[in-house]
Amino acid sequence: MKEVSTKIRELRIEKDLTLKEISEKTGLSVSFLSQVERASSSIAITSLKKIADALEVPITSFFEDFSNENFQVKKEEQKPFKLEGSSVTYTRLGGEFSGRSIEPMLVTFPPGPTPEKTFSHPGEEFYYLLEGELIFEVDGKEYVLKPSDSIHFPSTLSHSVKNPLEVDAKVLSVVTPVIF
Repeated sequence: MKEVSTKIRELRIEKDLTLKEISEKTGLSVSFLSQVERASSSIAITSLKKIADALEVPITSFFEDFSNENFQVKKEEQKPFKLEGSSVTYTRLGGEFSGRSIEPMLVTFPPGPTPEKTFSHPGEEFYYLLEGELIFEVDGKEYVLKPSDSIHFPSTLSHSVKNPLEVDAKVLSVVTPVIF
């Protein structure tokens, strides 16, 4: 998403920060940050959140096209999107208002493991499986979800997800902190 890369660079320059300073605040390498700003490298949502925190902006500032100004989000207003380098499709389901603390989304996982692999970060994650099957690995333990099953865990635990079937899996997801 070239727009995200451009916005990161604009905000960094506007705040008079160097790549080295952002690197120190995020723990991400200067070379990786440079590649992200040039749109020559994809970025995981967890890395984007670190950059947003370092720039002291909400992560939504990178996705202005996806925001809405309503409490209600009608079906025709829902805009599915993918992050660069990811095969997972996200659809924001929550309204846009000051002080939001949760991020409800419809998330579609294609067959296979997610490219993000295993990660951990601040917050909580809740998933309710609507279609398909998913295997979550949380803190070294495997959980198989079938339709109508749910899982809720602290995001600080190491976790990953994979879709073992040959069809898409769809979940209602509610996470903290607000991502988009």
